[in-house]
Amino acid sequence: MPVRIREALATLPAYAPGRTVPGAVKLASNELSYPTLPVVADAIAAAVADDSPTSVAGINRYPDNGATNLLAALSGYTGAPVGRLIAGCGSVALCQQIVQAVAGDGDQVLFGWRSFEAYPIVTRITGALPIQVPVTAGHALDLDAMADAVTPQTRLIFVCTPNNPTGTAVTSADLESFLDRVGDDVLVVVDEAYREFDSSPDSPDGAAVAQRRPNVLALRTLSKAYGLAGLRVGYAVADEPLIEALRKVAIPFALNSVAQAAAVAALGAADELRPRWEQVISERARVTETLRSTGFEVPTSQANFVWLPLQDRAADFAAHCEQHAVIVRSFSHADGGGVRVTIGSPAENDQFLAAATSYRS
Repeated sequence: MPVRIREALATLPAYAPGRTVPGAVKLASNELSYPTLPVVADAIAAAVADDSPTSVAGINRYPDNGATNLLAALSGYTGAPVGRLIAGCGSVALCQQIVQAVAGDGDQVLFGWRSFEAYPIVTRITGALPIQVPVTAGHALDLDAMADAVTPQTRLIFVCTPNNPTGTAVTSADLESFLDRVGDDVLVVVDEAYREFDSSPDSPDGAAVAQRRPNVLALRTLSKAYGLAGLRVGYAVADEPLIEALRKVAIPFALNSVAQAAAVAALGAADELRPRWEQVISERARVTETLRSTGFEVPTSQANFVWLPLQDRAADFAAHCEQHAVIVRSFSHADGGGVRVTIGSPAENDQFLAAATSYRS
């Protein structure tokens, strides 16, 4: 008799990472297309060699399960007390911990759609039900419709801003109005994975909101702007009881020593990284303008990518780009079809724009 697998897994969608194709430019995973900063590389080497001032042992020992030095650095960066912070193995791991902490069988987890594709996956893992609220015609989260969709079974709401994959951001005023409509017993996660690329003065600071509202959690990552995608470091800011709940469902030692050392160094090098973020923002504007002038619809993005709502042409466009040695991320037409394109280096963006222009010609 075969091993019995949970029936719920039969309907669990698989996470599809951006593809890497040898010899092609990869603009599919929203990575920062710059080499690792020397100060971060030195911290990594020191952690491996057991010479790091931010660790007590090399990689032959278990990492600091409490990420003490990293939380101290994050406290200085966010202004949040250490007791209101938790670090994890990327923000995706924290997403799963959040669902595990507040939503179980039959509970509802609500989010815009299309939005981050991990939301329905981590929701179904616990037996909770994903409730998808369509984005607006302008590809933005419809906060009014999301508030209308709240029921007595709603336990958790993800607000991804800037939204992945559409790039649109909510305003502070709209977020506050939305939060005023949501019951205090519903956890609202403000997922800010791309906030360093958000140049809008109207966008909220989720970490500040989380320190004012006990039912708000701000979720962030160092994978994108800080260039640590390969080491997986995310963190959350929330009320202390929420943070304690997340610790209870965390996998012990999930955040390794090398990642912790690299994260501390990267946070300390924010001034060196900021010019990189500024170039991404500048290139985003150039790519958007060029695409629009070529005839593409491109929503205004506040992230390090742009969204092309190509519907049933998404797969064809992605295949065309691959023929021109550029890998982009295609999403199926049946589920909010479009193509997400990471903003890379100027040369990488030029290669993509040449491919896109040839597709329209």
